[in-house]
Amino acid sequence: MAGIRRAVFPAAGLGTRFLPATKAQPKEMLPLVDKPLIQYAVEEAVASGLESLVIVTGRGKNAIEDHFDVSYELERTLEERGKPELLRVVQAVSDMVRIAYIRQKEALGLGHAVLTARDLVDGEPFAVLLGDDVIITDGGETGDTPCIRQLMDIHEKHGTGVVAVMEVPEEETGRYGVVKARPLDEPGVFEVEDMVEKPGPGEAPSNLAIIGRYILTPAVFPALEETGRGSGGEIQLTDGLRRLLGGERVLACKFRGRRLDAGDKLGFLQATVECALRNEELGPAFGAWLRALDLEGF
Repeated sequence: MAGIRRAVFPAAGLGTRFLPATKAQPKEMLPLVDKPLIQYAVEEAVASGLESLVIVTGRGKNAIEDHFDVSYELERTLEERGKPELLRVVQAVSDMVRIAYIRQKEALGLGHAVLTARDLVDGEPFAVLLGDDVIITDGGETGDTPCIRQLMDIHEKHGTGVVAVMEVPEEETGRYGVVKARPLDEPGVFEVEDMVEKPGPGEAPSNLAIIGRYILTPAVFPALEETGRGSGGEIQLTDGLRRLLGGERVLACKFRGRRLDAGDKLGFLQATVECALRNEELGPAFGAWLRALDLEGF
């Protein structure tokens, strides 16, 4: 079976949870220590062997394109000022991978964003990565295989769509799409039997919540076209996948690693602290500052 080559990054949302910071800049460009949010997901895709990326943008998202483009003026300035290390950092971003952009003209939800990328995935299975979710896979018990690569390996074995899932407390299931699934013989792999978008209290079919990593087949596009607006008045990807279950298998992968939810202010602050502590340059000094902090004064 041919390997997956393409990845889609939905990035057209309005970022209302971060207002007023996102009034004039994309949420995806908010810095998590020294890199914008979306770069973490792009680096995960590149590390997984994905070679052609599609970023779905919207009005006011030009900064995303500028970030991954060549900046001749900045590179020349850094070279003239004798800053080769910073020059390499800047060039590494623009040299990372090929990226195509397409506009989602109206923010109608994640399912609609995926549907917008239909022509650019060229009839092949593809990955979807949400920049809000930063997935830590750094060796030890979790291994070091990137999350999307774990899903790609399952797809290459079974030829089906795959969603990443994690266990969440019962009181938090209303924040996620939740799957009803039965375990297969493979550790951490489940056969999805049903899924529900943001179920109310007591309505969740399990505690396995879908997070922002997917492998999808082209069959998802007709399913999304037939999917009406759901939760929040938007076309939800979970609803489209649920419709797809009638004709195609979907598997779930309880991925190895840890998710940092940078999709709201508190989660973003928590992700910032963790990423700062993991930073080779800043981590030791930042950790020492945190340990010395007098929290009684707050």
